[in-house]
Amino acid sequence: MIQRSILVTTLLTAALTGPAQTPTLREAFKDDFLIGMAINTRQIEEKDPAAARLIQQQFSAVTPENIMKAEIIHPGWDVYNFDLADKLVAYAQKNNIKVNAHNLIWHSQLPGYVHRINNADSLRTWFTNHITTIASRYDGKVYSWDVVNEALNEDGTLRNSVFLQKLGPDYLIEAFRLAQKAAPHTKLYYNDYNIEQPKKRAGAIALIKKIQAAGVRVDGVGIQGHWRANNVPMADIEASIREFSALGIEVMFTELDLGVLPNPWDNTTADVGQTAANRAGMNPYPGGLPDSVADIQAKAYADLFRLFLKYKGKVTRITFWGLDDGMSWLNDWPIRGRTNYPLLFDRNYQPKKAYFNVIATKQQP
Repeated sequence: MIQRSILVTTLLTAALTGPAQTPTLREAFKDDFLIGMAINTRQIEEKDPAAARLIQQQFSAVTPENIMKAEIIHPGWDVYNFDLADKLVAYAQKNNIKVNAHNLIWHSQLPGYVHRINNADSLRTWFTNHITTIASRYDGKVYSWDVVNEALNEDGTLRNSVFLQKLGPDYLIEAFRLAQKAAPHTKLYYNDYNIEQPKKRAGAIALIKKIQAAGVRVDGVGIQGHWRANNVPMADIEASIREFSALGIEVMFTELDLGVLPNPWDNTTADVGQTAANRAGMNPYPGGLPDSVADIQAKAYADLFRLFLKYKGKVTRITFWGLDDGMSWLNDWPIRGRTNYPLLFDRNYQPKKAYFNVIATKQQP
């Protein structure tokens, strides 16, 4: 513990006296796995020079936060809006960054007209056209697709989405089949939250096996990783890496953030449709993160990265869900207006203790 503390202090001093002396995330882990972040429209268009420099310096992969979701990229039956997605591809090519496209099929953030489709055949036509048109346009231009996002309930059963209701349970196989045909040069992933938990993990494994049994390609699984710094389920995460990789697929942690605020519920959902009422004690750090809490978070991130490194080769990408604390979705979910601190960079784009603890996992003997 003393040696580790000395190392973190040394790295912090190096960062303050000469940033070039401190390894970046993409440099430190270049032989292990991709290091990604969720990128928003302002960042794609490089409207903030400081953010642009930090992204280019630190990350080897990006996932679009919203612009490739159906409500934005396919706002009308025969209307596609490729402008921002095209800008993302150009941005990534310019900066030697891989794109994980997110996502093709998700029950949330659908354009309103999709929910008004009452005929199953019409929805199937939309489903086919949506996947084929978008996936084929970016084949070879993006590294990977989250083909289906969040299709499972907490008990591992299929979520009762509009797709399940009208197309039946095999819609997932068909989504991957269509994506495979439209994007033969792109990796295809299933992405979900809480699939490190045993029941939901079992459901995800059964789903992936079913897709594989149909002779359809699925290249990997994304475990989102929306956890709390004081309660990271390390044993479940390690079991998940082992069990998913045993299927012959890649394992990724795709939306990683370690929140530090109280949970208003007694569960660990990351369902964006859920909200909670504000009450006393739910926003304890509006003026800044206490050192004691920063220490807990920094240790949790280091523990995670040591685990990821243990399974390098099986774990192929770690993506943080955002660039800095100020842009995190957790400031407004599930309670709006809170001040959270879940990422490695603070609101001024400065590295936090958690950042140096993560880097230190590569420096330790």
